[in-house]
Amino acid sequence: MKTAIFALLFSALLIALPSKDSPLKLVHTIPLPQLHDGDFDHFAADLKDQRLFSTAEENEKVLVFDLKTNKLIHTIDGLKAPHSMVYRSDLNKLFVVDGDLGEIKIYNAESYKPVGTIKVKEGADSSTYDPETKYLYVVETGKDAHLPDSHIAIVDTTSTKQVGDIDINCDDVEAVRLEKSSPRMFVNIRGKAEVQVYDRKTHALMATWSIADVGKKPTSMALDEADHRLFVGTREPGKFVVLDTDSGKVVANMPAAAMTDDMVYDAAQKRIYFAGSEFVDVFQQQDADHYQQIGKVPTAFRAKTAILIPELNRYYVAVPHHANESAQVRVYETVE
Repeated sequence: MKTAIFALLFSALLIALPSKDSPLKLVHTIPLPQLHDGDFDHFAADLKDQRLFSTAEENEKVLVFDLKTNKLIHTIDGLKAPHSMVYRSDLNKLFVVDGDLGEIKIYNAESYKPVGTIKVKEGADSSTYDPETKYLYVVETGKDAHLPDSHIAIVDTTSTKQVGDIDINCDDVEAVRLEKSSPRMFVNIRGKAEVQVYDRKTHALMATWSIADVGKKPTSMALDEADHRLFVGTREPGKFVVLDTDSGKVVANMPAAAMTDDMVYDAAQKRIYFAGSEFVDVFQQQDADHYQQIGKVPTAFRAKTAILIPELNRYYVAVPHHANESAQVRVYETVE
């Protein structure tokens, strides 16, 4: 019996350890001992001045890191529940979506001082940015504001005004992705286990694609526009799901890390980095309909927030404080 138990434990250890052929190599850890328990949310990067911004959501802060030295260089306080961000290098301004305040707070990214706010609904959370129009599409989640429906606020970051609003008949909505070659916008409708497609010019609903047969609570999302593929990460159970953006059909699905929050597609390497609690799963695209898991990299409890910076061959994972483990940001090198 003891031999059998030892064998099982040894097998589990082998699964958890990254192999020498792992697609991610840990090269640095940035300790954050000042943070208490609580999730991170999203990252934003400033390549020009080599900075990385991270929302320590439940610590009510935005953290600023130097990408050259891998050190924390500034902390922005005065927030309540910072979620997502966009950094505009042409204006040197950082726009931070705060769901509890119901505001987008604007900061001068040199002095880090607040320079304005844009009112949005309580429950504002994830967002995506259109560099062509300079519009920020902000998901206002109904359930967080105790409302039956959700909205997507369209904010002009140049005029700092809301210029539109898209109503969504569900109280639980998550990630949004924009198609560059068309006005289509893909939205994860987490409460209905589906993806809805909107025309971001007319705000009309164009299509609804159910993924309920393979997974529920779609949360993370990435887009391979060249191959007409949309990648969706679900939480019940943890799944990596691939949809054809021409037909809306599910063409592939595979088990993946639990509690996903961030997923990114690297078009150069044709890889998908799927962050979830305990692990980052890395999938290799063999062709538009076929994918292989090439790595299951152990991370930490609720380390579900990450960003890929392909220009630096770096992948950053936020690890929250939990039990005896201090908060930190782990820096990985992407390995071909």
